[in-house]
Amino acid sequence: MAQEATRTVGLRPYRAADLPLLHQRIFAPYKLAILVDAAAERGVAPDTVLAGGTLSSERVHDPHALTSVNDYLAACENIVAAGGDPQIPLDVGSRLHLSAYGMYGYALMCSPTMRDFFDFAVRYHLLATPMLRLEWRREGDLAVWRFPEIYSDAMSFPARAFLVRQQMMMTATHVRDVSGADIAPIRALFGLPDTGHAILDGRRLGCACLFDQPAHELHYPRSILDLAPQFANRLTHTWLEETCTELIGRTKAKSSLIGEIYQRLMRAPHRAPSMQSIARELGVTERTLRRRLTEEGIRFAEIADDVRQQLSLRYLQTTRMTADDIAAKVGFTDTANLRRAVKRWTGRTLGQIRDAAAKGAQSDTAR
Repeated sequence: MAQEATRTVGLRPYRAADLPLLHQRIFAPYKLAILVDAAAERGVAPDTVLAGGTLSSERVHDPHALTSVNDYLAACENIVAAGGDPQIPLDVGSRLHLSAYGMYGYALMCSPTMRDFFDFAVRYHLLATPMLRLEWRREGDLAVWRFPEIYSDAMSFPARAFLVRQQMMMTATHVRDVSGADIAPIRALFGLPDTGHAILDGRRLGCACLFDQPAHELHYPRSILDLAPQFANRLTHTWLEETCTELIGRTKAKSSLIGEIYQRLMRAPHRAPSMQSIARELGVTERTLRRRLTEEGIRFAEIADDVRQQLSLRYLQTTRMTADDIAAKVGFTDTANLRRAVKRWTGRTLGQIRDAAAKGAQSDTAR
């Protein structure tokens, strides 16, 4: 059957080499926090879920904490070992709305078309703490999501099934978030044997579930690609795409020192972490950190300045936040410093940037 390749404008799909290592603590814990809460409501205590991981039940809800793929996989294994309710992965998938994914999620919600939503989700999936790969294709009268496994060798069969069921529900949730309609998939294909939850999965997903299939797939009617998302905004989507491109460009080489520093600064720009505090988080001395950055041809101040620039311009262009609020949010001591920095970055004033953004929005509406 004919296939439609995912567009890769400005960015290629990620490869295995781009994927994070199991123990790299580089992700915000939003997925893990939702998993912990969902399990607790079904009778599995947070301490049980997090046993053997790097975060405590208190730290898992700290937006500035960092977690790893291994932390999440271990939590899934712990829930399975504790005899957790089979609805837990479906609960998690139904709660992980796009609003939990930061810039990536908001860009998806603003997608101009559902086809753009499918494309964007795949191209920038590395920003979503991926536990499985994400692919899509058009096949005949179908739009097909496909979920190849990434870490299957590091997991038990029950935990693999847990993650696949969670991903199926999560993707169905995201489609509803963007389309604004209660559109159910046509069928769900599982590349695993039936774990005894076919009826439950079918009821929650709203479609037939088939097992022992060649791949994990979620099938939708091709006509969904022509729907207009409820929050479609081409201008805002373009701005957010630029931010996501910058984010993924900085972080796809997850083992790089620069990427690790960038992630930490991006998650808490208002705190303006010092080089000393970042060095302490990375487990090195400030002198060692400075030397290693010099070897990579960049200074700590340049990384911090880049983070502030990206966030400041996005807030100016896409929100109505006051200059005082933006300055505080990105770590400037006062608005005057923000104004000087914006002038240095762009050669324009705050007012000129917002006027240009408003004119662009009017032009987009007129089209």
